[in-house]
Order: sequence, then structure tokens, then C-alpha cells
Amino acid sequence: MTKAFPQIRPSPGRRSALAALVALVALAAISVAPPSGAQPAEGREYQRLKNPQAVDTGRRIEVIEFFSYGCPHCADLEPHLNAWFKRMPADVQFKRVPVMFQQAWENLARVYYTLESLGEEHRLSPDVFQAIHGARNNLATEQRFFDWAATKGLDRKKVEDTYRSFGVNGKVARAKQIAQAYNVQSVPLVIVDGKFQASSDRAGGHSELPNAIDAAVAKARAERPKS
Repeated sequence: MTKAFPQIRPSPGRRSALAALVALVALAAISVAPPSGAQPAEGREYQRLKNPQAVDTGRRIEVIEFFSYGCPHCADLEPHLNAWFKRMPADVQFKRVPVMFQQAWENLARVYYTLESLGEEHRLSPDVFQAIHGARNNLATEQRFFDWAATKGLDRKKVEDTYRSFGVNGKVARAKQIAQAYNVQSVPLVIVDGKFQASSDRAGGHSELPNAIDAAVAKARAERPKS
């Protein structure tokens, strides 16, 4: 049986003090919250890296998404990124770098680079996410991936050979180096022109991340030397 406690009523003076405290807390919350409809800003929705990295995209602004097919948050972000691709500025070059926090994710990095090498990454990446997170098909298992690829119209033997090729081995090794250089600790993470980073939690959600990317791209563009 729950024990009943006597009701305590604050005195009028205490009620006034509590009301003042609540009002002060509310005012503080309003002062730190970004204004409604505000544009993403450096230090808020995206931030500058302490250790920027050189990019090799020439005059085009590099945007990297660090991700893994095995990451459910990356899967949730995918439709928002696909919408962003359709309006991506002409002077932006986008690329993905798979991260490998565990052995299964290294196998999924091979899946990514196999599809990329075969020119099928853009078409089939959404299907990979769906297979893993929707159909619970463990494509980190080699044979399951080869079988799945065949159902998508790819030559199974060619997929298998590409998956185990020297070229894919080299890309996997390079991806590890890039992730280490940027000290990637979680995904999805977006790096803009080697100097800014943005993530869904900082931007305010997956749907807001493309706006943060656009703002970081504009800032990077403004900071580039004028040709």
C-alpha cells in the first residue's frame, strides 16, 4: 500500500520566489536557443576542425560522408542525402568513405567499394541499406552479399572477383587512413572541404543536416582563394 504524505503548500513569499526562478530559467532557454528559421551557423549547426586536412578536389569543394551500411543512423539519413544530391551545387564533389569500427563493417566497406567499382553504388546503396536494416539480410557475410548482388542483376562471379581484388583492398586501406586523419569517432559524419564538420545531432536531426552542409559549403567557398 502506498504511504500518503501530507501536502506541503509553499508560503506566498516562496511562491513568488519560485515563479521568478521559473521565469529566469525560461528566459535563459530562449536566449540560448537559435531563433526560429535561423540559418545554420559555424559553431552551432556545424563546426570548424582543429586540424584541417588538405583536399585533392581542385576547384571543387569536397564533401565527405563517413558512414557504414551497418549503421542504422546512416540508413535513416540516406533519403535526406539523396534529396540533397539532386540540388548539390555544381562546384561540390561528394564522396563517401566507409568506416570500419568492427570486422563486419570492414566487409561492408568491401561491399561499398565493390559496387562503386562496378558503377552500381548510386543505384544500389539504398537497396543495401534496406536489405540490412529492413530485411535483416546480413550482407557483411560474403556469400550472402554475392547471392544478393546476383538478385540485383549483377554477374555473381564478377562481383566476387571485384570484392577480393587488389583495387578494393587498396581502397579499404585508404579509407582507414582517411578516417584516422579526421579522427572519426561516430557516424554519420560529414566533412566539408577538409575544414568543417557537421552531424545530424548538431544540425538538429537528419532532415536538417543538408542545410548545415549547404551553410558549411558556402563558408568554405567564401574562404577559398579567388581565382
